[in-house]
Amino acid sequence: MIRVAVVGATGYAGAELVRILAGHPRVQLTTLTSRQFAGKRFDQVYPAMGGVIDLTCEEYNADRVSQAADIVFMALPHRIPMGLVPGLLTRGKRVIDLSADFRFNDAAVYESVYQPHTAGEYLASSVYGLSEIYFGQIRSAKIVGNPGCYPTSVLLPLIPLLKAGLLDIHSLVADSKSGVSGAGRAPAMASHFCEVSESFKPYKVAAHRHNPEMNAVLSQQAKQSVSITFVPHLVPMSRGMQTTIYATPATSLKLDDVAECYQSAYAHCPFIRLRPPDRPPDSLHVRNTNFCDIGFVFDAANNRLVLMSAIDNLVKGAAGQAVQNMNIMLDFDETAGLQPVPFPL
Repeated sequence: MIRVAVVGATGYAGAELVRILAGHPRVQLTTLTSRQFAGKRFDQVYPAMGGVIDLTCEEYNADRVSQAADIVFMALPHRIPMGLVPGLLTRGKRVIDLSADFRFNDAAVYESVYQPHTAGEYLASSVYGLSEIYFGQIRSAKIVGNPGCYPTSVLLPLIPLLKAGLLDIHSLVADSKSGVSGAGRAPAMASHFCEVSESFKPYKVAAHRHNPEMNAVLSQQAKQSVSITFVPHLVPMSRGMQTTIYATPATSLKLDDVAECYQSAYAHCPFIRLRPPDRPPDSLHVRNTNFCDIGFVFDAANNRLVLMSAIDNLVKGAAGQAVQNMNIMLDFDETAGLQPVPFPL
C-alpha cells in the first residue's frame, strides 16, 4: 500500500481527493491537513464521510507529512504550495499540486497572471499533469502541476486536432460554463446562493488567468504560438463543466477526419469518451466521474468546426485527474480508484 497525505483536505478539491482516495485499492490515507479545522475529525467537517474516514485533521508540518506519506497531494490556494513543495522534494517525496504554482515551466508567464514565484528553480522539472497528453513525462515526475478545470475541458478536445494541423490556429474561441464549486469553498459574494441562483453570467471575459495556461500548452503542442479567445461563465449548479469551442478548419475537412484523429489520439485512454453528433456531451452524464466526453459537429454552411466537451470540474477537472496522475507516477492501473458507475440521471 502507498501512504498518501492530502494537504488542504477540507476545501472542495481536497475533500474530493479524500473521497476518491478512500476507495483506492492501493492507497492508505495517513494524513489530512487543514489550518481551519485542525483538531477536528474529517467526518465532522464533512458528515457524509462518517464511517468512511476517521482521520483527524492536523496543522501542516513538513516532517510529520514526510514521515507519514510516500506521495503528497497539495490542495491549497495558489501561492501557498510554492513555499511548501521544495521542502517535500528535498525530503524525497513526490508531489501532485492542484494549484497553479507548478503548471508553468516559465516563471514569467506564471507571474504575469498570479504573483512572484519563490520556487522558480523547480519549474523546469515540473510536469504538466494533463494525463492523456503528458503520460510519459508524468511517469517519472517528482512534481506534477495538475491542470485547471477549464484548461482540461478545452485542451483535451483541441490538442489532437492542432497537432494534426486540422485547425486554423487564429480562429479558436472557447466558451465554457462551470458549476459554482469551481470558485472554491471560501465564502464570497460572487458565489453566494442569492447571487448565483437563477443567474447565468460570463465573467473575466478574455482575462481569465487560465487563458495563459491554455495558450502555453497549446503553443507547445502545436509547435507555434497559439492564443485563444476564452470566455468563462458561471451557471447555477454545484458541479460540472461544459465547454464549446469554435474553430475554422485549416484545410478541406470531413467529419471522418476529426473522428479518425480523436480515435488515433485517444484509443488507449480509458477516460476519454467520444460522443456521436446526435448525442453531444452533457455535464450530467459525467457527474462524479473522471470521464471527459468529447463531441464534434461540422457547420458546413459556415465552414466552422464545433467541438464540445463535458467534465466534472471537481473530478476530471481537479481531484480525479490528480489521482489519475498518481496512478501513472506509481505504475498502477490508470483507472484504479476512479471507476464509479456514472449516475444515470
